[in-house]
Amino acid sequence: MKKSTLTLIIILVVVLIFGGCGVSKYNNIVRQDQAVKSKWSNVEAQYQRRADLIPNLVSTVKGAANFEKETLTQVMEARAKATQITIKGEDLTPEKVQQYQAAQGQLSTALGRLLAVSEAYPELKANQNFRDLQAQLEGTENRITVARNDFTTAVESFNATVSTFPNNIVAGFGGFKAKEYYMADKGSENAPKVQF
Repeated sequence: MKKSTLTLIIILVVVLIFGGCGVSKYNNIVRQDQAVKSKWSNVEAQYQRRADLIPNLVSTVKGAANFEKETLTQVMEARAKATQITIKGEDLTPEKVQQYQAAQGQLSTALGRLLAVSEAYPELKANQNFRDLQAQLEGTENRITVARNDFTTAVESFNATVSTFPNNIVAGFGGFKAKEYYMADKGSENAPKVQF
């Protein structure tokens, strides 16, 4: 066998080995990117579930008590803002995630105020419909927390993959960049103040 043929075969084998590794790494990055998008979709679905429950909660509250109109108005306005903002999985920029998060945070604050102020209305607290909706809302808040935690875990895995060598080279060729985490709302480290 000629020396040039042997060299060509060795080069071809090396290219095939590295090419196969590159394809495998690229496919892994694509799978993780899709997992992040799927987890984001779950976050949005849980927030939508909460938004869908709010009109029922507000109607029940209105019917059961002479409730503070300002609190109800704030809840409905915050719900309207929160449902207007959506982000596609392929468009998870830091700015858009923060905008989405801010709108959801305003809704969480308004709902917290609604539930806290309801304590001043014993006939509302005793209303079975209100208690059922409150339990649904609490369950939804737990689902939101789980969905956000799952999203954060998927982002962490994806970011670690696209940041480590040699995956960072493959990610660079594929146009994959680190994703934005879902962060705690500003001021969430402080307990809310409820005044009657």
